[in-house]
Amino acid sequence: MAKRSKAKKQSFRNIWLKRILVTAAALVAGLFVYLCYRVFGPNTKTFSDNKFFYVHTGSTYADVLNGLEEQEIIRNRKSFDWVARELGYPKRVQAGKYKINPGMSNFDIIKLLRSGRQTPVNLVITKIRTKQDMVRKICSNLEADSNNLRALMNDQIYLRQFGLDTNTVMCAFVPNSYQFYWNTTAENAFRKMEKERMKFWTEERKEAARRLGLSINQVTILASIVEEESNKNDEKPLISSVYLNRFRKGMRLQADPTVKFALQDFGLRRIREAHLLFESPYNTYRNSGLPPGPICTPSIKTLEAVLNTPETDYIYFCAKSDFSGYHAFAANYADHMKNARAYQAALNARGI
Repeated sequence: MAKRSKAKKQSFRNIWLKRILVTAAALVAGLFVYLCYRVFGPNTKTFSDNKFFYVHTGSTYADVLNGLEEQEIIRNRKSFDWVARELGYPKRVQAGKYKINPGMSNFDIIKLLRSGRQTPVNLVITKIRTKQDMVRKICSNLEADSNNLRALMNDQIYLRQFGLDTNTVMCAFVPNSYQFYWNTTAENAFRKMEKERMKFWTEERKEAARRLGLSINQVTILASIVEEESNKNDEKPLISSVYLNRFRKGMRLQADPTVKFALQDFGLRRIREAHLLFESPYNTYRNSGLPPGPICTPSIKTLEAVLNTPETDYIYFCAKSDFSGYHAFAANYADHMKNARAYQAALNARGI
């Protein structure tokens, strides 16, 4: 009897031990699943497209955590915080622009942010007229401080190392598509643009400028006027020839776009006598030679048009009266006045 009783107790103990082990295993498995979910399960809020998260230079981990929550990127702050601390992210915050995809886990997001693997910014420079517009364009796309960039572009001593001054500084920007990291500083952004400019100015292009008797900055200044005169690439070399002929003869360029730039009125459709009297070094009706700096950033096609200026005897041109966007060219004043009267009559007929 004693032996049977002892065997029963042992059997009872074994049953309970198995139950305890099964329960413990289930708890461990559940905990493991829970932890895996916290680490590898999705923790982004619902959004239909990719989101970009910006970590500013000097940001702390608290800034990042608050930003992720405030911008409604993560669903569960506590789980993110726990995983981030386990992975040592708070001490490895890196500035930049990061693409967050829907359904990313805490592990995915933290791995991305900790790696510093940014999404590059494609900065497209087109025709830009003023330094302030250029500062706004760059600093609205990059973290670069606008005050710093503005200061650099107005610092004669700093610009001298690039062969530029505060008037010619816009020559540093050749319209094109450029790739930056978002957290690029103002100075690094400017230096990269300047470096790209010098890549554009190959020895062949420099030689073409020399044949015209112009420096590369003068080519850009002339091209900026041509850029504003016409959208027709096929006639830009002829327009360039007019201004180059006038420049060589010592004549005033008398370019209407320079008057608009002097007035800072780029919507002006008709230049009148009062406009021509405006005092400015950019007003080529009052000053001989090229203006002191470009009046816009000319396109590569326009720069090429100037570098390939043909030999002509044209010294005048005006818009055609058919409003086609093309121009009528003349080698003498009498022919020019015929063209000009035809165009003025067309303007009057349209009430412009």
